[in-house]
Amino acid sequence: MKEYTIYDGEEAVVMQVIYSKRKSLGLQVKSDGSVFVRVPKGVSDETIRRFVTKNESWILKKRNVWSARQQDPVYRLPAVVTEAGKRQIRRLLTQRVAYYAGEMGIAYGRICIRNQKTRWGSCSSDGNLNFNCRLLFLPPDLVDYVVVHELAHRRHMDHSPQFWQEVATYMPDYQERRARLKQYSVE
Repeated sequence: MKEYTIYDGEEAVVMQVIYSKRKSLGLQVKSDGSVFVRVPKGVSDETIRRFVTKNESWILKKRNVWSARQQDPVYRLPAVVTEAGKRQIRRLLTQRVAYYAGEMGIAYGRICIRNQKTRWGSCSSDGNLNFNCRLLFLPPDLVDYVVVHELAHRRHMDHSPQFWQEVATYMPDYQERRARLKQYSVE
């Protein structure tokens, strides 16, 4: 397995390279500080090295954010949701998605409930919405934030300024809700 090393002061940060069927290079910094470079098959070592070098400050910043978060109170949610709990969160999400989609004038496809390890929700390019079953354990206003966030991706499939403006249009206090959501851990 290929690895790259950068230094944060005197601490060596070793990054593992993971090759997969993807179209672009990506970085993942996990809450434990481990770093992964995700790479399409066939990419040269030189391209990977340049990518890591270009993103070195981002990697170190993200690791520092995770480190600081370890000091903050984090609410760890149960890893298992019962079938009754999944039915309950499906009903709530179906209602909230229908409500906000109507308000936003947005069409969507299927709603899927999954036990995801790193995300509260996601939106496919086909318009299907995926939500973490552990939303069951969050306050309703944070569930609404996740719903609006994913519906906004129907117009903007990125986190551009236009995306955040779309979220703010329907949820002016989204920044406060987003900050509170970070107090909960799905990992």
